[in-house]
Amino acid sequence: MPPRQMIGENMRQHILRFLAASVLTCLATTGVTRAEMSPANIYKANCDLCHGADGSGDTGPGKAFHAKDLRSDEVRNQSDAALTEVITKGRGKMPAFAAKIKPADVQKLVAYIRSLPVKK
Repeated sequence: MPPRQMIGENMRQHILRFLAASVLTCLATTGVTRAEMSPANIYKANCDLCHGADGSGDTGPGKAFHAKDLRSDEVRNQSDAALTEVITKGRGKMPAFAAKIKPADVQKLVAYIRSLPVKK
């Protein structure tokens, strides 16, 4: 094979390996992205700081901003639509999350909040 064709063949093999690696990386990353969008991870990324892992609001920022106890009857008695509105539009010192959390993920978050243990 002439030297010029060898360089072309080597380049083609490198490009094909790079493309194969890129495709595998994308496929592997898709699973990570789905895991990141689990309701628990959505809560941890957006709510945990103020409401705490247990939803009590018993955190430094939660106490400072008077975050609601998500396990309380006051919160649990609200409809899913009302909770969705509070999450998306905010209320009082709670910021709006409509620009940060997709509507489908807000629904997952509402379900996650409802799954938190009831306040004792």
